[in-house]
Amino acid sequence: MDLCEQCVHYLYDEEWDCYECDVNLDEDDMVKFLQGCNTNCSFFRLYDEYGIVKKQM
Repeated sequence: MDLCEQCVHYLYDEEWDCYECDVNLDEDDMVKFLQGCNTNCSFFRLYDEYGIVKKQM
């Protein structure tokens, strides 16, 4: 599984019928992403459903 699929910023877009990253990358980060040079995303946050529920209790 790709790390993007486990990130809180990876959301489903109903209009385009696909998943996409919701982070607005600046020009430098976008170039690194498109070239495949940036393997460690600085915006990555693990989607932890159990952690979210714990905060709600």
